[in-house]
Amino acid sequence: MILSELKTYVKGRGRVPMEDLVNHFRTDPDAIRGMLDHMIRKGRIRRVDTDAENCTGCNKCEAFRLEIYEWTG
Repeated sequence: MILSELKTYVKGRGRVPMEDLVNHFRTDPDAIRGMLDHMIRKGRIRRVDTDAENCTGCNKCEAFRLEIYEWTG
């Protein structure tokens, strides 16, 4: 996966959970986060706060399943 593929994927969907990115690119969440952080610094993507009422705080979910990113252009 290269940065342009990630950009195209997120831009085409508008809003993407990290879980979808991990499954689509078959890559470790930390590797994807590094590329997303680059685009966040450039102002192209932002991390969306997850809806707290849907999470009971049980800590059974892996952290990356609660991350959502949004294309800002």
